[in-house]
Amino acid sequence: MTSDSPSHARIGPFYVTEGIHNLRDYGGYATSGGGRVKTGLLFRSGQHMEASDMDLDLIHALDIRTVIDLRGNSERAGFPCRRHANFAAQVLAHDGETTNSPPHEGGGGQIEMTAEKARERMLAVYTRMPVNPAMIDIFTQYFNALDGNDGGSLVHCFAGKDRTGVAASLLLHTLGVHHDDIMAEFLLTNDAPTRAILERQSLPRMEAHYGTIAPEALHNLMGVLPEYLDTYVAKVTNDHGSLDAYLARVLGVDAGRAERLRSKLVA
Repeated sequence: MTSDSPSHARIGPFYVTEGIHNLRDYGGYATSGGGRVKTGLLFRSGQHMEASDMDLDLIHALDIRTVIDLRGNSERAGFPCRRHANFAAQVLAHDGETTNSPPHEGGGGQIEMTAEKARERMLAVYTRMPVNPAMIDIFTQYFNALDGNDGGSLVHCFAGKDRTGVAASLLLHTLGVHHDDIMAEFLLTNDAPTRAILERQSLPRMEAHYGTIAPEALHNLMGVLPEYLDTYVAKVTNDHGSLDAYLARVLGVDAGRAERLRSKLVA
């Protein structure tokens, strides 16, 4: 365990939390221009409904000025985030539904959830995400905020792994981080020491949908695989020719915005 201060205890890249899953800084990576993404400005996590007072003190100490909540209206209403008494950050969200349910949870009646069915379900999520108008809207807001706002930001969804993982990956790509490092950051979710928090928050509903879930199937739903992010990138590339073209044409990250983001977020 490492610690910047008593309130900033960390296990590797993860902040020690009691009720927030997968809270980490996704800066620190080398960029193609010879710089490095700044740390202490870019944070990602799952939702904060069960955040403890200690967790809220930590979030407050990180001095986050902008929160980008990738969840839809029903998720935010059903799982409202706790806030510090002095919380003053701007919160951005899509006014509508970004997904029918947290992507790893699913819905419908009980089925036998095998590892392959879990994998196929998640691949379908990543295939739909680039063309989902709600996700396009909130990802556009994410980049607008990073371009226009100063100070630290936190991007999160429910589990902090799929929608959040793509958002972080898109930004790191824009900043010039190598794909191998982007993939490594994406896969860090699997090492999060707070998996028990996510299981506590999700597993009862998942078992209501699926019945008993085999461990490998549960990993494919609650964790991430390299092919999840690869599927997103392949869909974008097939439809637009490149990830850069998609960022520019669909999410508004043109050359000027990309340069401003690099100037702000790369040292």
